[in-house]
Amino acid sequence: MRYLVELRPAAARVLRKLPPIDRSHIARRIDALILTPRPVGAKMLTGPERFYRIRVGDYRVIYQVSDEGLRVLVIQIGHRREIYR
Repeated sequence: MRYLVELRPAAARVLRKLPPIDRSHIARRIDALILTPRPVGAKMLTGPERFYRIRVGDYRVIYQVSDEGLRVLVIQIGHRREIYR
């Protein structure tokens, strides 16, 4: 099964502003969510929403998975110091 991966406008804006090497690493990991929306190392965050987090170096990608619609929505991308504030 293949999932459709979408980025919120704010997440896409953050991704565009990152240094090229970090951008390529993060984009590769986001593209991998098409086949495996819950890869090894993905953690479910606490809270009422079912958000997941993957680590990409010093950056974190927060996303939501909809199995019914086969969709992954990337909510936020940020540095590990700032992402959870």
